[in-house]
Amino acid sequence: MDLNWLSIVEAHRGLKEKKFSSEDLLNACLAQVKKGKYLNNFITVVEESARARAREVDAKLARGEEIGILEGIPAGIKDLFATKGVRTTAASRMLENFVPPYDSTAAGRLKEAGYVLFGKTNLDEFACGASTEHSYFGPSLNPWNKACVAGGSSGGSASAVAAGQSFFALGTDTGGSIRQPASLCGCVGLKVTYGRVSRFGVIAMASSWDTIGPLTRTVEDAAYVMNCIAGHDPYDSTTPEVAVPDYTVHLSEGVKGLRIGVPKEYFGEGVDEEVRQIVMAAIKEYEKMGATVKEVSLPMTKYGVAVYYVTMPTELSTNLARFDGIRFGHKPEGKEGVEDLTEYYKTSRGEGFGQEIKRRVMVGTFVSSAGYADAYYKQAQRARTLIIKDFKQAFEEVDVLMAPVSPTPAFKVGEKTDNPLAMYLGDALSIPPSAAGVPALSLPCGFTKGGLPVGLQIIGPQWSESLILQAAAAYEQATEWHKMRPEL
Repeated sequence: MDLNWLSIVEAHRGLKEKKFSSEDLLNACLAQVKKGKYLNNFITVVEESARARAREVDAKLARGEEIGILEGIPAGIKDLFATKGVRTTAASRMLENFVPPYDSTAAGRLKEAGYVLFGKTNLDEFACGASTEHSYFGPSLNPWNKACVAGGSSGGSASAVAAGQSFFALGTDTGGSIRQPASLCGCVGLKVTYGRVSRFGVIAMASSWDTIGPLTRTVEDAAYVMNCIAGHDPYDSTTPEVAVPDYTVHLSEGVKGLRIGVPKEYFGEGVDEEVRQIVMAAIKEYEKMGATVKEVSLPMTKYGVAVYYVTMPTELSTNLARFDGIRFGHKPEGKEGVEDLTEYYKTSRGEGFGQEIKRRVMVGTFVSSAGYADAYYKQAQRARTLIIKDFKQAFEEVDVLMAPVSPTPAFKVGEKTDNPLAMYLGDALSIPPSAAGVPALSLPCGFTKGGLPVGLQIIGPQWSESLILQAAAAYEQATEWHKMRPEL
């Protein structure tokens, strides 16, 4: 039995039936990480503490005690989440040696649930990127084709789950950073309603956009992880006291009568023809299952990328201002006795930040500066309000929207690194739901002729994660795409 390819639910059942141990599961993951080391999915692996935790769970089972669904399940977390005693780098030289003294809320809730943290996954530096090529520790690669990117910024998390290295992973999604790599690597990735999962202890990128969510092999697994991490947190004022349902309850109820909207703007110019055909075939499958489909329009979609790349860098530049080499971050060599503070800051940030971070910080500082904020930042916020209105109107007609996640399948490593605009346009279909703060999920729905995965994006109104998961589960149960495995 290939233990590392089990779902969370299958692994939990096997643990309870004593078919294998938590340490066996951990060994399977570690062996797969070693086998696929070239994928570069992990920045830090903590084998010793993970083994100790797995043995605690095994001892509990030996005593005949009950265990929770996530207890004893090995997983990695994006290296943006504070993990007590475990290095947290944000894939940046700026935080290369930072070890947090506390857990982020999401990591803490998983720890309370008994999961086995064995590693921190790779990402674009400070989550800024769509390919994981902007990591100080080198790019993560796609398990389906090592010449291609894993996507970003949660590329290490998506690739690790798709490659059988981790039973699940946590990621962050600001403009598509869970959904896009999930689509490119062929796993399930859920971006939640803004505020559904606490951001406390997660290194901030753009505070009005950032969300936390799971990457898993199956929809059911995503539902169980959500049951653990969702909900109000007194340490994060953006998490409202909205009741958290059991996300697994409606997974088997099907989609008969579900009203699906197909936004015409998501199938237009720039969308790869193979991607378009594969996603439309998936939507036709929903019709066979009893759903109704109609075309809708989200006319403000064309402004999504512009809105994002004005407002996000503004928030990023503010959030990264704390990293000055004095309070936090990289201390420049040979500058301890420097008298010019400005020079010290310039050296610390010049050495500590990569090129993409510098580009975004400069853009953000410019558009928020005196004389330009009205022309750029405030105008972008007005346009964002119109995007929100688009979605609100669409959801008066339909229950969910379905579209591609990414305009293209995974592209070649290095293909877009010299053309930032081309990289940014790759987020054109994932940014609008983020702008509106609504939940969206990426679900494997086919492969290109070149053998690369394609994801179906399911978008719902605020707080509709249960409905999205129900719709995704129906398709997953009717197809075999989630069972496909790459050869490492």
